[in-house]
Amino acid sequence: MAKIPRLMPEAPRLFRARVLRSVRHTPSVQRVTVTGDDLHEFPFLGFDHWFRLFVPRPDQDAFRMPDLDGRRWWPSFLAIPEAVRPHCANYTVAAFRPETGELDVDFVVHCDHDGEPEGRAAIWACGARPGDELAMLDQGCIFDCPDDASEVVVAAEETGLPAVVGIAASLPRDAVGRIIQEVPTAADVRVLDAPTGVTVTWIVRADTEHDVPGRAALAELQRYVPADDRGYAFVVGESRLATEGRRHLHRAGLPKTRITFSGFWKHDARQAVPA
Repeated sequence: MAKIPRLMPEAPRLFRARVLRSVRHTPSVQRVTVTGDDLHEFPFLGFDHWFRLFVPRPDQDAFRMPDLDGRRWWPSFLAIPEAVRPHCANYTVAAFRPETGELDVDFVVHCDHDGEPEGRAAIWACGARPGDELAMLDQGCIFDCPDDASEVVVAAEETGLPAVVGIAASLPRDAVGRIIQEVPTAADVRVLDAPTGVTVTWIVRADTEHDVPGRAALAELQRYVPADDRGYAFVVGESRLATEGRRHLHRAGLPKTRITFSGFWKHDARQAVPA
């Protein structure tokens, strides 16, 4: 995931947590609710607040984490012997309830031809049980809308949905613009708490087995023309949606400094793009 140092915490804090429950939230999303002794102190900023998620791999008999030193956590993480090193992935806060110290994490579930979940994080989420250990390293936000933005446009496929949900709810109530959200099935559509001036377009893929995630959202985004050069765009998800979406918006008149994009996975590779 792209990083904006200005929006990252100076000393990212690691929160150790445990699973409360894991349920299928929608046909394509497994929601894991976690808690921890100090999780009520998580400095939630709204918008697309994200974190590094650490979970044990299936072949490990214990959960081991390094001592992390602020932003220089990667060397300590790599210093853990590979045989006992936990899996690390990037996720967005789906919901946070500080009064109860609970945080929801939504995992998109892509399945193989036998209907089994693919990807370490999704497999872990679908099999998570109450009490299972995990850890989260706070990373702040990447949504970076200028104060003078004339409009906001947001585009994503299902892996960016938690960010879109948070952004919609966090936007100023007088904001205007457009949200384009692609999902695999009609049952994945939900009501967004978006300002009345922000139009929300849901796109349901016609063929979830063969259609590439993000292509429909990209096609819709490419029909959008910014009103002026003072807008702000946020395009995330599958790599082609992010990169070609940014290219279109820039050619249509938005300065590159007013476009935040993050292609954090590639459909062809079916794996996360290193952050």
